[in-house]
Amino acid sequence: MNPRIGFVTAVASELEPQLRFAGDGEFDYVEILMDGPHSCERLMSNHDTIRQILDDHGLDLLVHLPFPTDIGSPYESVRSGAVETQLACIDAAAELGAEKAVLHPESSAWSVAWDDAELREYIDESVSKLDTYGNSRHVEICAENIFGSPYTIEHIDRLLAATDASLTLDTGHARVTGHDPTETAAFVTDHADRISHVHLNDTRRPADEHLPFGAGNLDFEPIFDAFPTDWHGTLSLEVGTQSLDYLRESRSQLEQYL
Repeated sequence: MNPRIGFVTAVASELEPQLRFAGDGEFDYVEILMDGPHSCERLMSNHDTIRQILDDHGLDLLVHLPFPTDIGSPYESVRSGAVETQLACIDAAAELGAEKAVLHPESSAWSVAWDDAELREYIDESVSKLDTYGNSRHVEICAENIFGSPYTIEHIDRLLAATDASLTLDTGHARVTGHDPTETAAFVTDHADRISHVHLNDTRRPADEHLPFGAGNLDFEPIFDAFPTDWHGTLSLEVGTQSLDYLRESRSQLEQYL
């Protein structure tokens, strides 16, 4: 396992200090969450500054596409609008030089009225469109396992079979769904060839806590061990914090595993 390491930016903090911190902290890349103050329109208005900071610090760029956008809506007008929104974000990501874009393959349709199997068909269609477009812009689309959705870790192998998209494995989402580290490791063994990206989401319990890495009790060792030695993907610390100190400590804790 020979990954590059980065972190997901916090939308509640100014972006430029986070980018400079990444370079000074010897991260390989940043994963910009494209929402709120860091939406694609606002990022593009600050394109030159962002690109200059990345270049000055030798940082690669990934993005997390905004969520929730209803790319799995059973209503065509809603679904097409959500896809158009993501296409615009992929354009912005490409202009900024991003190599990967994390995507939530989800639907906000009323679960009482719509069956997950039917919603997966709508999601598959949208993910295929976004993946094809991403390839044309040299941005790799990495669909993420989402708890409480049609595409939890238990079902996302269907998405992998139905599309050519890569996979983002979220460790916390897997735990919320009911996977213990051994089961998540088994999933990695079966799907390592499609897992391009990992969200390191530490937790103390089956909840989406996004703790500083090492602050929870999720056992990452079997998960990391399940990756082939020649795996060259990306690992993002996904920490729910505005504190750069917590990110620095998370990086230190991760190094002990790697």
